[in-house]
Amino acid sequence: MKLNWIAAASALSMAVSTALYADALPNYQTESDWYSDAQAKLAAKLATNNQFKAKNVILFVGDGMGVSTLTASRILKGQLEGNPGEEGLLSFESFPYTALVKTYNVDAQTPDSAGTMTAMMSGLKTDVGVIGVDEDIERGKCSTMQGNEVVTALELAEIKGLSTGIISTARITHATPAATYAKSADRNWEDISDMPETEAAGCEDIASQLVNFETNLEARYTGVDVNGLEVVMGGGRRHFLPKDAAFNSADAISEVEGDRTDSRDLTAEWKEQYPTGNYVMDQAGFDAIDAESAERIFGLFNESHMQYEADRANDVAGEPSLTQMTEKAIQLLDNNNKGFFLMVESGRIDHGHHAGSAYNALTDSIEMAKAVEKAVSMTNQEDTLIIVTADHGHVFTIAGYPKRGNPILGKVVNVGGDSPALAGDDMPYTTLGYANGLGFRDLGAETDADASYASTAVAGRQDITNLDTTTSGYHQEALIPLGSETHSGEDISLHAVGPGSQLVQGVIEQNVVFHLINQALDLVEE
Repeated sequence: MKLNWIAAASALSMAVSTALYADALPNYQTESDWYSDAQAKLAAKLATNNQFKAKNVILFVGDGMGVSTLTASRILKGQLEGNPGEEGLLSFESFPYTALVKTYNVDAQTPDSAGTMTAMMSGLKTDVGVIGVDEDIERGKCSTMQGNEVVTALELAEIKGLSTGIISTARITHATPAATYAKSADRNWEDISDMPETEAAGCEDIASQLVNFETNLEARYTGVDVNGLEVVMGGGRRHFLPKDAAFNSADAISEVEGDRTDSRDLTAEWKEQYPTGNYVMDQAGFDAIDAESAERIFGLFNESHMQYEADRANDVAGEPSLTQMTEKAIQLLDNNNKGFFLMVESGRIDHGHHAGSAYNALTDSIEMAKAVEKAVSMTNQEDTLIIVTADHGHVFTIAGYPKRGNPILGKVVNVGGDSPALAGDDMPYTTLGYANGLGFRDLGAETDADASYASTAVAGRQDITNLDTTTSGYHQEALIPLGSETHSGEDISLHAVGPGSQLVQGVIEQNVVFHLINQALDLVEE
């Protein structure tokens, strides 16, 4: 009884204290939109369900989508909608749980996508440039791989009987998507022509591993019977076709589209394995698929990487957007009552930054946010864990003292000013810039960031007084001239919603991502 009195007194004291604190707040403070919006967001978090186990997991990876990229993309999105921009959010930034992620590789302070994605897929960190193997191998040495291969979340999902899918706007054999299904001593071994003869004899190239995924997985584990990947969509067709013009696709850009020197047509091999599956290579073929009844999709929409979102309308045969691919993948994968695992990569954010084009990096980030929004609308937070993260950041900066609402792609106009601020060299400068890379380009209305590689790096400052820096073809100045802008070693963010998302908090190692997926799906039964 005494304890009840103490509890009651404590509760009364707390109520009085709360009332006093509330009385201390003036009406103009509590009635402010800033105050009420923040209070509403906190209430929404407190109301989030407390489920920890999921039926489905979707992992979105914005390749190179560091914190500065998120900030600039958020502002650009808002400004494209007619707002100042700073107050807005990308779709996933409103998720209830967020963490910071350390991205270093075992042997590198600043990482690459092969090592980072292997960490997220396997639960352990590894070296730069290797895929699906631990740190105990030597890059480029096939003989060092045996016994050091790791098992991925996607493979475990297959073994558990879930449907599985991989989507990327990069080549589907590129480092990030490849780390879900392949084991390779070098990320560059995308097809056999990329491998030294001494290594090709003992190891299988990445494209071949994708087509043979089901066979390889069953051979690796006695008694395992899986049905293979239900969804594969991305670019990189050249790695699946023979180096023979007779095999060119209708939208081939190169005189000879294929790269393979072993005469294998892997698209034909896939169709032979899955005769009821849908192999497509353009927008029309994609649109014709009824995902509710389709068994599986293999889409290779470009010879190399898919187009930047801003350049997609210029594709010869047409390409689906990341949002469209995500929607169709979910429609197909959720036909499995056991659930599914889907990895979606926006790979060209990274390429936009490497080319020194903030415009392309940001517009591809905005498209990824749309894809996440679509995934949220198609799934249930009570049974689907959605994780949105990056693999690494870039040396991309937001600087100066621009006033609120100043065009994020524009020149700095200081608070209270009407004209661009001048630097110590009496020239204006942009809010966005790069610490290194190809540097300044004024390509006008060009929407393909890769056009910047046509000329050498431009170091230092340029007079941009009379230039419109908000055009799609403007590339920001860079401090240090390099043939390509580099990754950064900074932490990146991770955002989550759904069962198990409560565990996303604090500063974590990148390999924890696998463990979050495993915890939600019970992939590894203890």
